[in-house]
This record gives sequence, C-alpha cells and structure tokens, in this order.
Amino acid sequence: MGRHGTIAGRKAAQDSKRAAVFTKYARAIIVAAKAGGDPNYNASLRTAIDKAKGIGMPNDNINRAIKKGTGELAGESYEPGSFEGYGAGGVAVIVDVLTDNKNRTTAAMKHAFDKFGGNLGVPGCVSYMFDRKGIIVIEKQDGIDEDQLMEAALEAGADDMLTYDDSFEIQTSPEAFNDVNDAIKAAGYEPVEADVEYVPSMESTPQAEADIKNLKKMIELLEDNDDVQKVYTNCAVSLYE
Repeated sequence: MGRHGTIAGRKAAQDSKRAAVFTKYARAIIVAAKAGGDPNYNASLRTAIDKAKGIGMPNDNINRAIKKGTGELAGESYEPGSFEGYGAGGVAVIVDVLTDNKNRTTAAMKHAFDKFGGNLGVPGCVSYMFDRKGIIVIEKQDGIDEDQLMEAALEAGADDMLTYDDSFEIQTSPEAFNDVNDAIKAAGYEPVEADVEYVPSMESTPQAEADIKNLKKMIELLEDNDDVQKVYTNCAVSLYE
C-alpha cells in the first residue's frame, strides 16, 4: 500500500496555500537545526532543507530558519508531537505537529475532529494500523528507466519500489531512508517527495459520499493549521483530487 492521489493533485493542494507551507517547513528546519546547523553532518536538517527547496522556499528563509534553530537568531521553541483518532466513516487519522503551545494545538485538533464527524483518541489508538517507512517519490519522465532506478534503489538498501501512473515510489526502512535518498540523488534522480511517513498496513473505504466530503474538509482544516506538519490517513480513496 502506498501513496494516494497523483503528484499533480497533491501539488495543486500544496500550491493553493504556499505561504502556510513555507511556515510549516521553516518550523521543521528550526527543529532539525537544533542538532546542528550543517546539513552535511545533520541528515534530518538536510531532508528538511530539500523539502523546503522542493516547494520553492527562498534561500533567505531557509538560512534564517537554520539560524533560529542553532540559536544565532531569536525565535520560538517548537516541540514535535502527534495526535491520533478516527475521521468520518471510521477512517484512521494521524496528525504530526510542531508546536510552541500544546494546549492550543490540542484544542485545535479536537475542534477539527469533532466538527467533521470524527473522534480524537488517545496515543496508540490507530497507529497500530500503520507502518513507519521511508518514502521516496520519483516522477515518471522520459529517459527514466524503471529497471535502472529499481536497481539503484535496491543496491542502496531500499525494500521495494511501487509503480504508479505518474510516479515511482521507493520504500525503505526508516533507518535506511537517508542512505537510499542520498544514493538516488547521486545517481541523477530528483525526488519530488522524500520523507519518513506513516504508511497504512490496513485500509478503510468510507461507504457514504458524505463521509468522504467530511474527511476532505477535516484534512483541509487540519492542514491549514500552522502547527500541523502532515496528516496521514488509511483511507483507500484519494482525498487530494
């Protein structure tokens, strides 16, 4: 099981709220930079920078976020966290956050779940339905040979590669993610997405159209929140088209 929705669909959703996405990625860089401001020696920071550059964040913004993380510039202190629960139709939902005010964020999560027919649960209530995997997405383009890409990925330590209409999805263990991602880029491939994510090990298909609409609205509200980094679901239907 892998990514739901086309690259174009996910990019369109992201482009519609680019300023908010800049804020989220800046937070990720700030937190990663706490472990060191040199991406050559900080794999988490390197990944955060790559993601920021992938959406067109200016270098000035990236450098300012790094300096806030290392303490060279004053800034807020963000802490990672996650929330779990069920959306409409019984779909499992995990929300990763970076927040400077956990009470505020908890209240916002509860509001979003309640408003659209979901229930915010306790830690662990749905995470058992997901596996933690490194996901590297390569857009299909002329000149990319599927066999060569798979060989490069597997040689670097990848577990598998899935083929979609518009992309290839390389899956790794969390531990092998950085090595495989670096090897893929060194081989000349440019990922459009690369991160360690929650991947559903069992999926749920809402039966009512109203449930799908409520799920889409809930995810939109969650993703509009500056504290939210990423929303994961085990919905078998794409919520990004």
